[in-house]
Amino acid sequence: MTYKVILERQEEGGYTVFVPKLPDVVSEGDTKKEALENIKDAIKGYLETMEEMGWKPPKIEEETVDVKITAA
Repeated sequence: MTYKVILERQEEGGYTVFVPKLPDVVSEGDTKKEALENIKDAIKGYLETMEEMGWKPPKIEEETVDVKITAA
């Protein structure tokens, strides 16, 4: 399975990683590489737990919106 992830660089260093289609899954790492490896482990653990419990992952829809800001 493939999931889109969002990396957010932290001011104090490192990265926090979010999974839009799995809102309960968040991880972090000191480097981008470490953060991506950690989120893979977190996704795998989440999906395995969902399967063991007989639960289905949430059905999340993605859309794109245009936002225009007008200068005051």
